[in-house]
Amino acid sequence: MSDQSSADIMIVPEEILCEKHEEGDACDVIVQMEDGTVYTALFATLSYIHRQLALTWMVTESIPETAPVRYAVLDTPHIIVERLELDTIEDTIDNLVAQDVFESLFTRVTEDQREDAPTESRAKQLATQEIAQAVIEEVLVLFDS
Repeated sequence: MSDQSSADIMIVPEEILCEKHEEGDACDVIVQMEDGTVYTALFATLSYIHRQLALTWMVTESIPETAPVRYAVLDTPHIIVERLELDTIEDTIDNLVAQDVFESLFTRVTEDQREDAPTESRAKQLATQEIAQAVIEEVLVLFDS
């Protein structure tokens, strides 16, 4: 057992910011942890998935010599919820943290500055802390439930 207590390594959300998509069936969520680390994921409803299926049907229907088909390819982390309400999103995030799966389901936006961070984590450098902070402060439009 290490000298660190579980409280030292536990991730704790400090701020949760949401921006609904125009269609109203999905929203981008940015979570800033107490240590300044920023994560993001897309929260969506089942109607979002149905809309994606309809869109791919329309696209594949217009391509000659291909059979129209409904499918959805989710390239960024998607968390499906029943309703896009702030309480639901916050409770979902709390549950993911408690189940110790949060970091595997959200995309880290800031660099991993920990000394014990994997080398590949440091090498990726998805975005800088300054860019993430600029998005939080200047770009993101919040919504109330």
